[in-house]
Amino acid sequence: MKKVALVGFGFMGLTHTINILKNKHLQLVAIVDKNIENIEKNLRDQVGNFSTGSISKESLSGIKMYSTLDDCILHERTDAFFICVHTDLHFEMAEKALSAGNHVFLEKPFCLEIPQGEALIKLARQYNLLLMVGHVVRFMPAYRQLKHWISSEEFGALRFLSLSRYSGLPLWGQWKEKQLAFGSSGGALFDLVIHDIDFVLSVLGQPDTIRSIILPGKLSNQDYVSAFWRYSNSGVEVKIEGSNSFHSTFPFQAGFSAQFEKASVLYTSLKPETISISTDIETKHVPAGDANEGFSSEVEYFTSCMEAKTSPIECTPESSLLTIQICYDHLKTKKI
Repeated sequence: MKKVALVGFGFMGLTHTINILKNKHLQLVAIVDKNIENIEKNLRDQVGNFSTGSISKESLSGIKMYSTLDDCILHERTDAFFICVHTDLHFEMAEKALSAGNHVFLEKPFCLEIPQGEALIKLARQYNLLLMVGHVVRFMPAYRQLKHWISSEEFGALRFLSLSRYSGLPLWGQWKEKQLAFGSSGGALFDLVIHDIDFVLSVLGQPDTIRSIILPGKLSNQDYVSAFWRYSNSGVEVKIEGSNSFHSTFPFQAGFSAQFEKASVLYTSLKPETISISTDIETKHVPAGDANEGFSSEVEYFTSCMEAKTSPIECTPESSLLTIQICYDHLKTKKI
């Protein structure tokens, strides 16, 4: 059993805690949060833009609590850290954990600065440690099904793909502070739309051209993104759109539509139970699976890599750094 600690007990920290506790190959020995007194509050309030499950206060009994990563490293013997802090702390926290000999699961986005990501990759190689970035959409059943249909050509060749992701302005946890630290989170482009950018890269590879429109919001200069990607050899066009600049109670929604030669498919988190498959004759529905399985699946995958002492094939740090670079490519279009 691998001993792990978690850093940052916000929405994603709570989500990963739930799945670490459910994993029979992991033992959660410590939680690090600069505001230890808020851990119980976060358990009670279950904040976030959608529900990923819940745990009781009793579930954390016996787990050590630390206000700094340094104290945790000093007093605990761990195999890995799950790092779920805000983007501007990713490099600092991951560097400390790796330097102390720990495998690292790092929430997306990897790092906003490319040299920082390169330095973490070098450090993980130097110490022969796992470094994996949590691009959870790759593990969600509906998106895995879409990937299968694209690669298998069950409905013929893909012609057009559209992905969208919308959220209200986050106000839970430290997000109000991030409005004052304008741009530090990377905004919707790096913190929200990056899910779909990474997914398409993992399925179709790098596009030949990107045309994008970027609009500012309260968190950054790129809180709305509308982009078209073109793949010249196949003629496939991909549209990616997303924003976190809606009013805060705006319901989170994400999904995709894809046109193949023989059918068109549709999935939306507003109707998460099924994926619709339409032809000129009929529309049928297939189970979409539980999107929250993505969070448990990525934890299971990271754990299996630790146990097998193998580097991840999915969500490699190199591919995650490429995703960051492609995000920057969207900014080459003049802002409106």
